[in-house]
Amino acid sequence: MLFQLEIPIPENQQIHLPILTTKGVELFIKREDTIHPFVSGNKFRKLKYNIAEAKRQGKETLLTFGGAFSNHIAATAAAGKMAGFKTIGIIRGDELGKDVTKTLLQNETLRNASENGMQFKFITREAYRNKTSEEFINQLKKEFGDFYLVPEGGTNALAVKGCEEVLTNEDEKFNYICCAVGTGGTISGLINSAENHQKVIGFPALKGDFLVEEIKPYVKGSENWSLQTNYHFGGYGKYSEELIRFINEFKEQTGVLLDPVYTGKMLFGILDLVSKDMFSKNSKILAIHTGGLQGIAGVNKKLKNKNKELIKV
Repeated sequence: MLFQLEIPIPENQQIHLPILTTKGVELFIKREDTIHPFVSGNKFRKLKYNIAEAKRQGKETLLTFGGAFSNHIAATAAAGKMAGFKTIGIIRGDELGKDVTKTLLQNETLRNASENGMQFKFITREAYRNKTSEEFINQLKKEFGDFYLVPEGGTNALAVKGCEEVLTNEDEKFNYICCAVGTGGTISGLINSAENHQKVIGFPALKGDFLVEEIKPYVKGSENWSLQTNYHFGGYGKYSEELIRFINEFKEQTGVLLDPVYTGKMLFGILDLVSKDMFSKNSKILAIHTGGLQGIAGVNKKLKNKNKELIKV
């Protein structure tokens, strides 16, 4: 049991849709989103060994980075509280710090993190781009004292170690393992733990091919993986009416709620590839639901302001 969080074994839920029946393909979703309301999916996996290491080093504070609707910020605050750590979030967007009370009223992610004890420092986007520089980190140490640094998105070698535990012996029957890709930690763990007969397919939420180089240092020379880069819907945090409609229809048909930043794009991509016969008949696909559902509130707020269709939760 880690930081008083005893996780259930996530079930593999089979998805029944006409396109899957027509193509003779089986699709299951590993419901990692059910682990915890905030420390769910890959966030639990990524924080598990980092928190253990912070304890080993005798640290009392966790410090990390994220945007205003970051799943990682919400998860670190909740996990830190359960583990007995102080938490500090360096948040992109100094305008959010001009009226913190108003920001917390309007932003459910930051409000939940604050309720879990997280202290915020709001910085400019320009300063945020330099967040990994030694000079910037030293400035934070002067301001906040000693802390354990968790990278933005949580990805490091310890995070990858945690993500290697997603797959179980029961998952050996699958031919394909699919996941959404942000910083590359989750897919790295899956690549390392997949069986020789399995192919791991990542669906980046960001534009560009740079993620291949981000992933390579964490994987053990495996070539059992690839990235599908055509399903980012414009880039990180971008989405379209088509994607929102897909998420709502998928929820109505399967009972599984997806988020528009990561898992919605992944499932859209998987089903599109099924329709294009990328997967041969009798293929068995396991898609990893990495959580992130807390961020839907922020997306719905933006959609409401534009009088667009909302995600039905």
